[in-house]
Amino acid sequence: MDRRLFLQSGAAALAAAASGLAAPPTADQNYDKDKIRRVGLIGTGWYGKSDLFRLVQVSPVEIVSLCDVDRRMLANAADMAATRQRSGKRPRLFHDYREMLKERDLDLVLIATPDHWHALPMIEAVKSGVDVYCQKPISVDIREGQAMLAAARKYNRVVQIGTQRRSTPHLVEARDQIIREGKLGTIGLVEIYCYYHMRLTGYPPDTAPPETLDYEFWTGPAPMRPYSQGELPRGWRAYMEYGNGIVGDMCVHMLDMTRWMMDLGWPKSVSSSGGILVDKSSKSNISDTQSATFDFGNVKVVWEHRTWGQSPDPKYDWGATFYGDKGTLKASVYSYDFTPANGGKPIHKDVTYEFEQYPEDKTEAELEKHVAPAIRHHMMDFLAAIDKRSRPVADIEQGYISTASCILANMSMALGRSLEWDAENGRIVGDDPANQLLARPYRAPWKHPEPASV
Repeated sequence: MDRRLFLQSGAAALAAAASGLAAPPTADQNYDKDKIRRVGLIGTGWYGKSDLFRLVQVSPVEIVSLCDVDRRMLANAADMAATRQRSGKRPRLFHDYREMLKERDLDLVLIATPDHWHALPMIEAVKSGVDVYCQKPISVDIREGQAMLAAARKYNRVVQIGTQRRSTPHLVEARDQIIREGKLGTIGLVEIYCYYHMRLTGYPPDTAPPETLDYEFWTGPAPMRPYSQGELPRGWRAYMEYGNGIVGDMCVHMLDMTRWMMDLGWPKSVSSSGGILVDKSSKSNISDTQSATFDFGNVKVVWEHRTWGQSPDPKYDWGATFYGDKGTLKASVYSYDFTPANGGKPIHKDVTYEFEQYPEDKTEAELEKHVAPAIRHHMMDFLAAIDKRSRPVADIEQGYISTASCILANMSMALGRSLEWDAENGRIVGDDPANQLLARPYRAPWKHPEPASV
């Protein structure tokens, strides 16, 4: 995309503002708790239901519509919705998100599709006049993210991204009482990491898709792969065709958390190396080993993942370690630990569960119980931003920065060189071959969104 086109889109000015980013907003939970809002959900699988029913817990929403290309999954979500919402009504069901949005009877839409299906529904949703909660990462390529940001601003919609570490109670405490109070001193290095064994094992056979699944529509703009056992409902993350591997799935959370905690904008450059180094007997094509360095100038943020071997610290096998000259902070979805450098008193805090207020958390199938409070607080902030027509704590611009940074890491690994990012112009500095990779080809008949045409 040349400079003229990007400037015309209006996204360049937004990216320029991000390059000198002011402190991101703090989560706000002051919203109209009695207002009935009409909600639709696109993508009714695991996290779609987790997000939707946390929203139901904090607001008297009416679940009007559900959309999915899998009839079985859609019917299951409709049954649950009828029992969980106050009206007891069964939502209307849609196969095509465009038909759902044409009804123009929604106030907000949740998008929890696989990653390759985030951009088009989000852009169509804001065009239809609704506010959007979209799961992370926002996109599978950087040009998609630019178009999504441009659309959110053009249509003046509130868009919250599901990077809910920004609303996780114990992590908010760690930011406010450890980092912002200066207990770490000067932070020069942050290590972020994931040691979960996340790749599919072996070579599950190709087979016909389930009769309830429209696999053609599910694949959508992504390259068409033969359907494989274990691919759905969650195994799609093992294939680069649908996302950006473990960096796009897990690093984006910890990088975004680090940026939020330290008020960081764009990295100046990104470099990465790795590949499939150990687990070679697998159909999965995402890396099993990868390191990436996000250079923010005075602070280096270094990512590492391995899908094999042991974690260096079993208590923190997915998290971040902040190294300051006055102490060290380890932070994860389960806890944080602060250790002073000079023998002071350590501080430990565990995740805050809310079972007394929300007993359904104990029995809801597939719910990550430790994440439920974070999703609730994130939804509260989303609703507060809607009421005030303001930017939420995980505004789409923040999601764009974190997502694009992770995509740059994968691009660096593939190209074998460090990439310098020009946030003002939304492109890689002095590297035309790399800039040609900012947009993935779309499978026909789907058209790749462009910032200037949203």
